[in-house]
Amino acid sequence: MKKLSIFKSFGPGFIIAATVLGPGSITVASRIGSEYGYAFLWVIVIATAFMMTYTSMAARFGVVNSKSILQTMAESYGRWFAIVIGISAFLASSSFQFGNNLGIGIGMEGITGIHERIWPIAFTSLGILLIFRARNLYKLLERVMMFMVMLMILAFFLNLILTRPGIVSLARGFIPSTLSADSLSIVAALMATSFSLAAALYQSYLAQDKGWKRENMKSGLRDTYTGILLLALISLTVLITSAAALHPRGIVVNSAADMALQLEALFGGYAKIFFSVGLCAASFSSMMVNSVIGGGLLADGFGLGRSMNNRTTKLFIMAVLLMGMLVAVFFRGNVIYAMILAQASSMLAVPLIALGLFLVLNNRKVMGSYRNNLFQNIIAVAGFMVISLMVYFMYQNLLSYIRSA
Repeated sequence: MKKLSIFKSFGPGFIIAATVLGPGSITVASRIGSEYGYAFLWVIVIATAFMMTYTSMAARFGVVNSKSILQTMAESYGRWFAIVIGISAFLASSSFQFGNNLGIGIGMEGITGIHERIWPIAFTSLGILLIFRARNLYKLLERVMMFMVMLMILAFFLNLILTRPGIVSLARGFIPSTLSADSLSIVAALMATSFSLAAALYQSYLAQDKGWKRENMKSGLRDTYTGILLLALISLTVLITSAAALHPRGIVVNSAADMALQLEALFGGYAKIFFSVGLCAASFSSMMVNSVIGGGLLADGFGLGRSMNNRTTKLFIMAVLLMGMLVAVFFRGNVIYAMILAQASSMLAVPLIALGLFLVLNNRKVMGSYRNNLFQNIIAVAGFMVISLMVYFMYQNLLSYIRSA
């Protein structure tokens, strides 16, 4: 009975894990593994520590307070602060839906053979139906995302078994290597696969929707840590698989689709199916929760309500879904350039979210005895410095790409 009770306490952490690990994250991990082997496994470990810190900060806020975190930021630091975060999150979520829809199309075409442009329409329609038909949207997301995370773990773990990575070489990848100017951009890209501050912020809303109170603090934090550890496990599995299967052969992955095709060349049609299922699960789960985060934070930023079941919030969520679908179906330009723009569009909100979480979690009036301790603040500040470095390199890469285009 105790084990069953622990399992029932899970939920928000799994939802956050399903949000962060979308097709873009899989593509980045696959590309870096194929090009550099195991050399950057240590980055995922550090990113996981930062993600755990910020997500647990948000979870503690959600458990201690009845008001939403953006509402608290608006009251403490000004409505403009909450509005900027809400708008930025909405635009970033809408942009990222392009990659999620692309991943769904690629994954489903790999499974069924039916053209990839059909699937964004089908899955977006399914997403809208689920959102407006669900009586309790949180409960629906919790059940679907727990299933999707388990499906991703199974699919990518089967791929990992097929590759049979070298244990000694793998272990060396967890030892930080000397960084150069060129490798910093690689670190920033890989860091983003496991460290998402918008998703971390939304953990506070999920904790409140779960109904956690102060007496649930221990189980709530356990759920948070479990979800982030599963996120790290999947990211590591994808990178290790790519490093073991492709790096020795000099094959460099340019997209998640390439990863599936190369696995097919190595292990036959079954490996392609396994990878396609995992990619599709990652894409659909990220698509659903990503839209909920974008729509929910926009609504709450403007003070229009924080509940997932609020009709205004659901309309904003639907807008995110439709924007991503339309771009994926009708876009005919340079896909890589579009995905770079999508990634860059999320960066404005990132330092603000980190600053907002840090200020609120150190506010004695808001958090009381549950505010950050010294160790948590040290990790949070280090995470803020790293995320600021990511912003810098993202825009430097974007400017370089624009100049060379």
